[in-house]
Amino acid sequence: MEKNALGKGLASLIPQGYEEREKVQNIPVDQIGASQFQPRHYFSENRLKDLSESIRQKGVIQPILVRRNGDRYEIIAGERRFRACCMLGLKDIPAIVKQVNDENLLELSLIENIQREELNRVEEAKAYQRLSKEFNMTHDQISAKVSKDRTTITNTLRLLELPEKIQNFLEANAITMGHAKTILSLDIEEERLRLCNRIIKEGLSVRQAEQLARQKSTKRSAKRNLTQDIHLAAIEEQLQHHLGTRVKLYQGKKRGKIVIDYYSNEDLNRVLDLIGPKNNEL
Repeated sequence: MEKNALGKGLASLIPQGYEEREKVQNIPVDQIGASQFQPRHYFSENRLKDLSESIRQKGVIQPILVRRNGDRYEIIAGERRFRACCMLGLKDIPAIVKQVNDENLLELSLIENIQREELNRVEEAKAYQRLSKEFNMTHDQISAKVSKDRTTITNTLRLLELPEKIQNFLEANAITMGHAKTILSLDIEEERLRLCNRIIKEGLSVRQAEQLARQKSTKRSAKRNLTQDIHLAAIEEQLQHHLGTRVKLYQGKKRGKIVIDYYSNEDLNRVLDLIGPKNNEL
């Protein structure tokens, strides 16, 4: 899918001739603060140093966007440029002042960071969650806004199922996305934490972690005396394909259960529509 420039949201705030002097103000950095809606919490020190060196040599090529907040200014876009200027000890920074309400500022901040790929995966998942909860956006609408597949949105949101401790490890790059996906294959939180700790302590590869997860799943299935033959596996795969989410079938001697995962109220409604009376044939 081809990327649209910030869903046209951020681009619409930047005048075509923003380089014209009357459209740009040099605002003291001590009058500027980060936005309360900034979804990004981690800024790479090395990347900030590289950017500050570029600014030292060439200046700030593109002004940041801000809005007035009382007698101060709040950043709409360009916090990395702002931080780099502060590192250099610059007194002011070129900026364009725009009138933006809280709702639009939140949406623009999320979309800008997502499309510029400056969020880590957990921050990205939380950004999708905020768009879903605070703007009542469906996964399809989020997909259109940030130019990513709906399945990518749904799968990224699954990271928020992980315990906070594991999310922190992922943010700190102590584990990879491949590790995180493997950990998610386990259903019990204690098992997820144990596997994560082993990955970090023993420096396990994703393949090694997958082997441990499979062994754990096999032992647990045997302990519960569950069987899942080829026919059940085929049904499970068919359901997952049809519903676009993870589905698990558990069968005992006389009875069983189907577990369908969903990741938001909107995702639940989507699944219910698919299994409703009008869509009851797989």
